[in-house]
Amino acid sequence: MSASLPTAPSPAPAPERTTAPSPIARPVPGARRDRLLALDGLRLLAALTVCLYHYAGRGGTVTESWHQAPSRLFPSLSQAAVYGCLGVQFFFVISGFVICMSSWGRTLGDFFRSRVARLYPAYWVALVLVTAASLALPDVVRAVRPDEFLVNLTMLQQPMGAPRVLGVCWTLWTEVRFYALFALLVVVRGVTYRRVVLFCAGWTLAAALCRTAGNDLLDQLVMPDYAPFFIGGLALYLVHRFGGDPLLWGIVGTSWVLGQYTATRGLWHQGAGDGPVRDPYVVLLIVTLAFAAVAAVALGWTRRADWPWLATAGALTYPFYLVHEHLGWFVIRVLRDPLGLPPWPTLVTTVAAMLALAWLMYRFVEKPFGPRLRRALKSAPSAGSPRGSS
Repeated sequence: MSASLPTAPSPAPAPERTTAPSPIARPVPGARRDRLLALDGLRLLAALTVCLYHYAGRGGTVTESWHQAPSRLFPSLSQAAVYGCLGVQFFFVISGFVICMSSWGRTLGDFFRSRVARLYPAYWVALVLVTAASLALPDVVRAVRPDEFLVNLTMLQQPMGAPRVLGVCWTLWTEVRFYALFALLVVVRGVTYRRVVLFCAGWTLAAALCRTAGNDLLDQLVMPDYAPFFIGGLALYLVHRFGGDPLLWGIVGTSWVLGQYTATRGLWHQGAGDGPVRDPYVVLLIVTLAFAAVAAVALGWTRRADWPWLATAGALTYPFYLVHEHLGWFVIRVLRDPLGLPPWPTLVTTVAAMLALAWLMYRFVEKPFGPRLRRALKSAPSAGSPRGSS
């Protein structure tokens, strides 16, 4: 869920293009000046759907916190909540759009610094909070060992085969791989219309071909299950910036077709047994709505959504996404056990508490320390220029 889960900043002024786009793809006047507050609202909506899934749409640890299956406590709500996991795919479409927008006109160093400063401060604080909670109440989540905590600080725990302290951080690892691909293949040479289109086409082909390769390393690099969502977001930003043309809409349409197939195949299983039962038509509908929502932003249909609170919603999204799962289970356990709160008040109070914690993390962690980390990385001496050299 980025998360990726990046913010939706105003696009940087574009450098002069070195390669001309399609004659149809002309820059849209004003397209580079908008804040696109609607994207902030969509990001929080995606995070809330994932939260709903973790609190009321699945079993396992959350059942232990509720002391009963959520499907029994929330019979109607849980039928919708089982689809909340698709908020992750929604995040990835938004991420493709935002990363293309925020990297335009930036150097590789700028891109690297912005991603590190954006991802790590809140992530480190979330790790500390969840680790402390696991030690205080290991009945909900097992206590985290020191070696596990330390390797999780790098965000490389999955390729290292270490347990995840934050359950949602698998999506961060997916985001990081997307950033790396886009940086090494596009940003390093400068982001242009042509390079983004070629990247989208090449990644789509690679994602389709690696299905038959049977190579785990290739799957990790190409990410065939999630590539269509990032690619669709990239192409939709080009639509926003240059206007739509058959090539760009063809990329978006192909990404939607491939994305709905990978999502349905991953989430729908005929005769699901004890797992959640999902309707493939509903999965298709939700994926379609995710693409349509970002397309509406790309086409400028949401320009009237300029409410200031949407910027706050976007600021809360990433820290909320990081802490809502495990810490939310702790809050549910406390509200249900000692206090004996009924299910619905417990659910609403837990979501509100996680949003409040997210605001505190934004205000006292992300806002002050993100820029400081970015400046610190920028002031570091470059390779070949040791301190004291003339």
